[in-house]
This record gives sequence, C-alpha cells and structure tokens, in this order.
Amino acid sequence: MPKMKTKASAKKRFKVTATGKILSAQAGKRHGMIKRTKKFIRDARGTSVLSEPDTRIVKTYMPYDR
Repeated sequence: MPKMKTKASAKKRFKVTATGKILSAQAGKRHGMIKRTKKFIRDARGTSVLSEPDTRIVKTYMPYDR
C-alpha cells in the first residue's frame, strides 16, 4: 500500500511537539496593527497550542508526524 501524503500547507504552518501537541502562529498579526490594541499585540506574540478538536483535524493532514 502506498504511503499517505502530508499536506504541504499544514507542514509549513504547524509544528508537532514531542508530546503530540500542535503549535501554530497566533492569528491576526499579518496586517492592520494600528487598529489592534497594545494588549492584543503583546498577547499574540510567539506561538500557541491548538485546542483538542483542532489538533485532531491537523493530525489528519500530517499522518506521519505523531
């Protein structure tokens, strides 16, 4: 049986931790920073861990990164 393909868009956007959690960049930081509050910009630094339902969806896109 052939190997399943990993979705290229998912491997560019998400990272899997050693415990199987999914890290992703914070949303809402591409443009329009003038209208965002300073608190939002501070809180949206770095990466965040996806919720459990979102993790299940992303893991279907990356079958061999478990």
